[in-house]
Amino acid sequence: MTDIVISEFMDDAAVDWLRQDFSVTYDPSLVDDAARLQAACADARALIVRNRTQVTQALIGACSDLVAVGRLGVGLDNIDVDACKARDVAVFPATGGNTVSVAEYVITAVLMMRRSAWLGTEAVLAGQWPRQRMMGLEVSEATLGLVGFGAIAQAVARRAQAFDMKIAAHDPFLPADHPAWSGIQRFDTLEEVLERADAVSLHVPLTDQTRNLLDAANLGRMKKGAVLVNTARGGIIDEAALAEALHSGHLAGAALDVFDTEPLPDGSVLKDAPNLIATPHIAGVTVESNTRISWITAENVARSLK
Repeated sequence: MTDIVISEFMDDAAVDWLRQDFSVTYDPSLVDDAARLQAACADARALIVRNRTQVTQALIGACSDLVAVGRLGVGLDNIDVDACKARDVAVFPATGGNTVSVAEYVITAVLMMRRSAWLGTEAVLAGQWPRQRMMGLEVSEATLGLVGFGAIAQAVARRAQAFDMKIAAHDPFLPADHPAWSGIQRFDTLEEVLERADAVSLHVPLTDQTRNLLDAANLGRMKKGAVLVNTARGGIIDEAALAEALHSGHLAGAALDVFDTEPLPDGSVLKDAPNLIATPHIAGVTVESNTRISWITAENVARSLK
């Protein structure tokens, strides 16, 4: 009998710690083979995943002894939480484990795109000297728009304020009298934030209400020359509309760490989009955050099994 199945990469020390008390199947290749994953989980008491493993009702139903799902991260859109609840399966996200890493990614992306510094390497190495074309913009006194103002967005805001950026944010679920709003320009509508911001960063989950939240109309509301960062979830931005906004020059750049389909399919409209930074869902993955998330998850799962 297997106590714990781990289907994606995890800190080795945390895996070894779990093995002291439990039978563990650690195989990061399981995420790419649904049949093998289901077979491995058939008698497992716990499953540990990242964002790519789809913990569906069918998978949960095939795991007769399952009592816990550990999520190496915070988003739960790849886990059928209702199906888990119906089966009394506890779900443990690693809340707070990657806050710093995501916040640093957002700030890095905004700085890179505002300064245009990331565009120069090829030209300089080729003997060109495009100083005027790469003049760029400062972030000081610019407005950073935050769509959603939870813990990660608040961490982004603190770092942006250290660069003397102004913060405009919209979050209908955070009460207006919450202390986190201190020093922040709070707006009642998404449109108000988009119209004011020089850079926009998304911090909302993917739901029926947020799917294609940034469609052609809302991208058009952004300032000409603004930049956009998405570390939240693919599907929140209409990728075809974003590609058009980049091609037209309405947006000066976009940094995407998440996509509708991961990895990107051959026919993605983003593949020839200009001024695009694309990374493979790693905003929350650093050496430090991987350690934190792995240990939070390992301890939660071990506690539930004991």
